[in-house]
Amino acid sequence: MRRPIGLVLIGLGAFFLTLAPLVRFYVADQVVVAPLNRYQVTLLESKDSTYFDQADLKFKTGVTLLAKNTVRGDVRANEGNDDIAVWDSTTNIYDEAKPDKPVQIQGYRIAFDRRTSVLVNCCGVNVDGDNSVRMSGYGLLFPLANVRKRDYPFFDMTTKQAAPMQFNAVEKVQGLTAYRFTQTIPLTKTAALDTKLPPRMLGLPDDAGNQKVDRYTEAYNTVWVDPRTGIPVKHRQNIRSTVRTPDGKGSMIVAQADLITVDKDQKGLVELADDNALQIDLVRGYIPAGSILFGLILLFVGGFLGLARRDPPPIEAPRRPDGKFGDMTPPDPPNPPEPPAPAAPPASPPPARSPAPGSQRQRRRAAGPPKRR
Repeated sequence: MRRPIGLVLIGLGAFFLTLAPLVRFYVADQVVVAPLNRYQVTLLESKDSTYFDQADLKFKTGVTLLAKNTVRGDVRANEGNDDIAVWDSTTNIYDEAKPDKPVQIQGYRIAFDRRTSVLVNCCGVNVDGDNSVRMSGYGLLFPLANVRKRDYPFFDMTTKQAAPMQFNAVEKVQGLTAYRFTQTIPLTKTAALDTKLPPRMLGLPDDAGNQKVDRYTEAYNTVWVDPRTGIPVKHRQNIRSTVRTPDGKGSMIVAQADLITVDKDQKGLVELADDNALQIDLVRGYIPAGSILFGLILLFVGGFLGLARRDPPPIEAPRRPDGKFGDMTPPDPPNPPEPPAPAAPPASPPPARSPAPGSQRQRRRAAGPPKRR
């Protein structure tokens, strides 16, 4: 039984050694991808903010603004190409005291490669309904499981153009070691408005008349990213939105806020990153290494059992033709008879010996009784 068991173990060991590169280079490539169906809600908060309340037609300062960002994957929008993920993002900025009256709403759709996270232009991508936008660089994710300490081009949805996301430092976020990246968006015209504003609101004299204005935005964005997965775990968006006259002489602040991801959602994003990092480590490290180690052990044990020298089995007593057990070795042939020895000459009879003289009584006995006359 030792030899068959050894051969089976050798076969299993070879199987596990073959499984290791299969998991590392094929299964990992199928697992380490962005999901098609993603649903995530993140809340950012900005205290001591300023914005123009269009309902009341006045500036409000020292308020708390909240930005609720919702990301939802559209699994059917990739036109059957499962290498592409399509996500819709909506951000609703509102005053904490008036949650039913949004200050600003922005929505956009992105499509990106599920393995590299690089944006692609397909599947109805748009920013606030504008389908003519051509996206490039990265969007909501950094390179999956491959974030390095270098700059990345990131597409800014407000200005509709890519700007470098620069690596700054390594910092802790809720106990997670993260890479910090910053992006500077210079003052950029983002929209031409059809409405005209009174000159007093723009800081112009009353006799200047109502002025046509354009919207401008500038921002300083900071993102903390889990380098193991490419998932951002914290955002900070320092934004300043204004309206200006075409000649630049009149301007008004529309919104100014410093939005930061709330602690609760930071912890949730860190947990999501940890779960994804564990899956990546399993298929890239733990399972291949375990398969190699287990395969080598099986090969060693199987080789020992199947190829080691064994004592010969004991010889069983054969069965004789008469049904009994015994030695069936044919007897040795009889030895040839030895030649007869030469006959010895007949021996001569021994000479008669005279009786030894005996005593007188013995002689009398030998002679018998005397005869009577």
